[in-house]
Amino acid sequence: MKIGVISDTHGLFDESIVSIFAGVDLIIHAGDIGKLEVIARLEEIAPVIAVEGNNDSFGRFPVERVEELNGHRILVRHIFGELHQLRADDTQMVERVQPHVVVFGHSHRPYQEKLGSTMLFNPGSAGPRRFSLPRTVGMLSLIRSGVEAEIVSLA
Repeated sequence: MKIGVISDTHGLFDESIVSIFAGVDLIIHAGDIGKLEVIARLEEIAPVIAVEGNNDSFGRFPVERVEELNGHRILVRHIFGELHQLRADDTQMVERVQPHVVVFGHSHRPYQEKLGSTMLFNPGSAGPRRFSLPRTVGMLSLIRSGVEAEIVSLA
């Protein structure tokens, strides 16, 4: 199963996403959507699951969700720490839920690291450029032997 992962669009839909996500089975939006038309455009490519971020107030999406996809448990929430900034409640949630992957956004920084057997994955920001951070999206491949992740530049 191939999943396009996007976050922090802040209302911007970059047309290059259409070709980057062509052929994915699903798209995950990890919050700070900005405008519902971003979700509508993503839904033209593939089914979308989304969470609301700290800048969203649609009331249409949860702030956190757990999905079982192709034999893998995926936890999606907008705000989650990188290893060096994990809070106790983040670690406890991973211990309780035991996801294979935590998909998150918020920092606008692409990030991939392991917390035990759980992959922490932030696709970065696909929205307007912020600071000197790159504009990126992610791809997850859920295969029988595990999860493969990739960061894709929108440059």
